[in-house]
Amino acid sequence: MPPIETREVWLRGPLPDMPLLVQPVAHALMQAREEVDALLHDFPEALLWERPAGVASVGFHLQHLTGVLDRLFTYARGQALSPEQLAALASEGKRGDHPLSVAELVHRFREQVERALSQLKDTDEQTLTEPRGVGRAQLPSTVIGLLVHAAEHTTRHLGQLLVTARVIRDQHTGSPLELGY
Repeated sequence: MPPIETREVWLRGPLPDMPLLVQPVAHALMQAREEVDALLHDFPEALLWERPAGVASVGFHLQHLTGVLDRLFTYARGQALSPEQLAALASEGKRGDHPLSVAELVHRFREQVERALSQLKDTDEQTLTEPRGVGRAQLPSTVIGLLVHAAEHTTRHLGQLLVTARVIRDQHTGSPLELGY
């Protein structure tokens, strides 16, 4: 049996103080955080905004991973987005006047995962089926629907980020990115 550190998060056992019904969401977010850290610890700054074949850049995925978690967990709390959240949404995928480094974007994602995990720990399982509105149109969802979608959306963009980063790195450095699979 491999050491526990090499197992995916969901195979490491229950998370203390985490409600049982939201543990899979927490596992997925923790796994994404670990993979982003491993993938991008030495990713070249000059490649952050490259878009091979017109796909979204590594920078976009990092911004979006952070932003979508913030927005979906806000809706799960039954709150509307703030002007700051709307501004962050509008700036996703843009380098901006003062571009953030890879390390800064990864740090922001890590912090957002921590906030999400904290909210999950405080989630009353009795509220999971409560209705929640999404966006200005207040499209119908539930607390559990939003939390599960947050995990699913995060893992989908993580997969895209993994492929994009590997393609970019391989094209520019000639050294394949080790994904550990």
